[in-house]
Amino acid sequence: ALEDQGACAIKIGMAGSAESIRTIANVLPSADIFTVCDPVVSSSSGGRLIDAPGQDVLVRELFPHAHLVTPNLAEAEAILGQPVSTDEEMENAASSLLETGTRSVLIKGGHRDGPFAQDYWTDGSEAFWMTGHRVEGSGSRGTGCVLSTAIASFHALGLPLKDAMVLAKAYVSEGLGAAAGHGSGNRPVRTGEWPSDPYRFPWITTSADAGRNRPIFPPCDPPPAGLYPILPNGAWVERLASSGLNALQIRIKDPDPKTLESEIFRAIQCTCNTPTRLYVNDHWKLAIRYGAYGVHLGQDDMSEDALRCIARANLRLGLSTHSYFELARALSANPSYVAIGTLFHSTSKIMEHEPLGLELLRRLALLSPVPVVAIGGIRLEHADAIQKAGAIGMAAISEVTESPHPEETARKWCDRSR
Repeated sequence: ALEDQGACAIKIGMAGSAESIRTIANVLPSADIFTVCDPVVSSSSGGRLIDAPGQDVLVRELFPHAHLVTPNLAEAEAILGQPVSTDEEMENAASSLLETGTRSVLIKGGHRDGPFAQDYWTDGSEAFWMTGHRVEGSGSRGTGCVLSTAIASFHALGLPLKDAMVLAKAYVSEGLGAAAGHGSGNRPVRTGEWPSDPYRFPWITTSADAGRNRPIFPPCDPPPAGLYPILPNGAWVERLASSGLNALQIRIKDPDPKTLESEIFRAIQCTCNTPTRLYVNDHWKLAIRYGAYGVHLGQDDMSEDALRCIARANLRLGLSTHSYFELARALSANPSYVAIGTLFHSTSKIMEHEPLGLELLRRLALLSPVPVVAIGGIRLEHADAIQKAGAIGMAAISEVTESPHPEETARKWCDRSR
């Protein structure tokens, strides 16, 4: 296959014998292709699918060439000879499996009891738990095989491993929910479309307990809709507070500590008696102190302390995201809305990644269970296409702050929304 057409990714499942495993292992070093190994050692019904010599060759000769190994609980137990069922045991098992030489490990925990299906991934440097709603009464077979194949397939399409894993989990969960019965056996997982069900999309946390006990933030009433300006100081907020826009955000970067508090206080005060909701970027303690409507945070600012305090104060929370993995991480906080971007080329900040574009916005928006705001390089002429892609709000900086007539710009956006 490699000589004929080549490959972007390889998935290895049930290999059967030591001889076939060794044959595969001998090919992989020269291939240098992303490889997922699903170590199938027994069937769902309990039948043994590989003998002891074959399992030994699998671990010693094949695992070191794998970029990802994906055992379920029973497979991890069989390979390591130790129980693997609790949170701690899953984390310890993944660490032990890394010692075989594989680049990373995903322990699939779907066979545990409870309302959530939780998997644990680590590469020795990073680690996270991936949690999703359990699909009740599915009784399906082939879930592990489909998951590992989906990871390889999403990676072959050019997605980073973390994105591939969260999409694969969503894909399998949707497949379980749509599994159809055939005969008297367990239902096979339905395979088909790109994931699009927000209820089946997982969330990412650093601990299993955090995945089971997410914070709760109130919904936006209403959510940021139409133009959602991001403004640099209190004067700008005061200027647009009565413009008819339903939401503004104040983002003060590199502030003078002496003026930061007064600027945020001024911004909050001038929106108090208007229909405009004010969100404070980053400075959540001041937002709580002076009674802002909400807070907007970036991915790097999602500390447990910040989220806990903001939730206790009953403020709304918006979180930035630009990928499937970051969306899953944002959803661990149950935010009031998510911002997705950078959508188009922007001069307002240094671009750390290529613009997402409308198609990726559409796919991300479909998977978000909360309202979506698009951000980055947005102009009025983009509004209809962005709305069709699934974003109801459109955050912009230069569209307003570089306009020769900001109030008129705001009015045009408001006229469009009517």
